[in-house]
Amino acid sequence: MTKKQRLLKGVLSVILSGCLALMGCVPSSGEQGNADTIRIGYQKFGPLSVMKARGTLEKQLEPHGIKVEWTHFTAGPQLMEALHAGSIDIGQGGDTPPIYAQAAGTPFVYIGAGEPRPESEAILVPKDSPIRSVKDLKGKRVALNKGSNVHYFLVSALEKEGLSYQDIHPVYLKPGEARPAFAKKSVDAWAIWDPYYAAAEIDLGARKIADGKGYSSNREFFFAQKDYAAQNKEILQILLKELKITAQWYNRHPDQTATLLSKQIDMDIQPVTKAIRRVKHHVGPMDLSIVQEQQRIADTFTRHKLIPGKIQVKEAIWQTSEPKGRIAK
Repeated sequence: MTKKQRLLKGVLSVILSGCLALMGCVPSSGEQGNADTIRIGYQKFGPLSVMKARGTLEKQLEPHGIKVEWTHFTAGPQLMEALHAGSIDIGQGGDTPPIYAQAAGTPFVYIGAGEPRPESEAILVPKDSPIRSVKDLKGKRVALNKGSNVHYFLVSALEKEGLSYQDIHPVYLKPGEARPAFAKKSVDAWAIWDPYYAAAEIDLGARKIADGKGYSSNREFFFAQKDYAAQNKEILQILLKELKITAQWYNRHPDQTATLLSKQIDMDIQPVTKAIRRVKHHVGPMDLSIVQEQQRIADTFTRHKLIPGKIQVKEAIWQTSEPKGRIAK
């Protein structure tokens, strides 16, 4: 690693550990939770949100004397910052946030993965925009949440259509900031995920020029602090089992899921229902093909100098009691 790369890694680490602390949102790095509490960071969508709404994990952990503490995050990068700071034990996110986190030295491990969901992310434009394809984004202002799942999706889509990330003007905005900017046409396009994607289609008449198909798998991943995973194997196995059950319930009961989530995330039921019906959920282990998929994403970001130096995704995989040899070390 060169001196410049070491400096960039250090800056990334400082940003991750300090930005939320400066905002007063998370404790300083290294804070540990109580042994009788599991602290879970979740986002607006997916099995974790449904599990919280149904209260099923609490029932499974009660016999073990473990309580559950939930913290909501608007996106994966913010959640990974909290994991880095030590204010949560467990989290969920897309494919890109863990790449940035590992590059910054965040002590975490992947504990599970979902199925591909390329249909649940998209590049949107206003309905009257002359932009018709990814190629038309050249020279345009594109809003996205930096370090989120759509960051890789956008980079991949541009590359496969003969452009580069340098051919656009990225505008880094969180979903709550990007929506009004998109509505006022302060940006030309918006790379976003569900349920914000569905809400923009319904509320703003946004038009999709591309979704993740052919560009990005858009898997959901589940993470744990490295020390927590090493010390709480049984608790994590209970969590993962309940996540699998919740994902199955989610798929079988889309209308009930929509009702639960719309109340929990304070969003109209119509876009929530649309987002839910776009994809199916499944939670499984990190097998070799998924690790290789994540490694390709990491290598892409290294090539574009979006992260400092090369990382090895396989070094951040939780080693469970499942059959050996699945992940080559």
